[in-house]
Amino acid sequence: MLQKIKEGTITITAPVEEKVSKELPVFYNPAMKFNRDSSILLLKAIENKDMMVCDLLAGTGIRSIRFLAELPKGKIESITINDNSEEAVKLTKKNMAANRKLIGKKAKIKVTTKDASMLLLESTGFDYIDIDPFGTPNPFLDAAIRRLARDGILAVTATDTSSLAGTYPLVCQRRYWAAPDPGSLKHESGLRILIRKVQLVAAQYEKSLTPIFSYAKEHYMRVFFKCEKSKSKSDEILKLHGRFNNAGPMWLGPLCDQELVEKMYSLATQLKYDFDGRFLQLIRDENKLNIVGFYDIHDLCNKNTLQVPAFDGIFAELEKRRCKAARTHFSEYGIRSDIQEVVLVRILKSLAKP
Repeated sequence: MLQKIKEGTITITAPVEEKVSKELPVFYNPAMKFNRDSSILLLKAIENKDMMVCDLLAGTGIRSIRFLAELPKGKIESITINDNSEEAVKLTKKNMAANRKLIGKKAKIKVTTKDASMLLLESTGFDYIDIDPFGTPNPFLDAAIRRLARDGILAVTATDTSSLAGTYPLVCQRRYWAAPDPGSLKHESGLRILIRKVQLVAAQYEKSLTPIFSYAKEHYMRVFFKCEKSKSKSDEILKLHGRFNNAGPMWLGPLCDQELVEKMYSLATQLKYDFDGRFLQLIRDENKLNIVGFYDIHDLCNKNTLQVPAFDGIFAELEKRRCKAARTHFSEYGIRSDIQEVVLVRILKSLAKP
């Protein structure tokens, strides 16, 4: 059933059903609002101008229309809005017409109905490519990376979190060439496994892809990569691949560029519409630590037969010991810290005493 949906500054018509699936006549997922919000914040925060943009799997066109309506003039030179569904393209054009005043004449617009990989390979390249599929991004990575410009941005979403997070370990091995972690670190490990897979594809073309903003939320994982064409930098990227907590290989470097995240957070305070600023704040704060993995306090307490103490008390004790610590967006029970586990368990025992 088609309904009018307001998101950000625009209003579109989209199919709305109780269960989101690829069987929708035109794909639209309201749970991806943060995905689209953060894309806009990131593009506002980077200095790149006159960008050639490709929205590879556009669905209703909502992402591209928001780019055109909400990004400043001069940010985008041209945008290709693509979906291989004729029905999706018709709805995209209808939604563009409905938001014509907001879109204005900020960029050259091209709406296409092509196979995604063929569109990329037949193009001369793009400065920003957004891959947001239903399921794994694997089928689109090679062509996207080949057509990603020097200093370009590649945005990749994976919604097959059941494989990346360890529910289906053999699927993860086949798709991502790594063993997942089914435990409390499953979402962070899955995100790092996804990053490594994309980087390996890029390394074939002597392109280094460094994550500048990445996170896991609800049913999906999302990574923005900055591209550099360099043999030596590609080699440096590969040196940061390894195993952690018996899972991997995975990316062991930073998940975000801290300066960029600070800019995004600052810009978020200026938004005139509802935005999950708390989630972005968690990402910003934990990224300052640049530590792989975190402690799941519930798991530690269960393992040591302890009652779970208040988190404020835990942080107070960590501060006394001058330990670095932050909550993590990966788990409401997680604390990222440089403290040793044995010392943290001692703290939990002392706080659990009557």
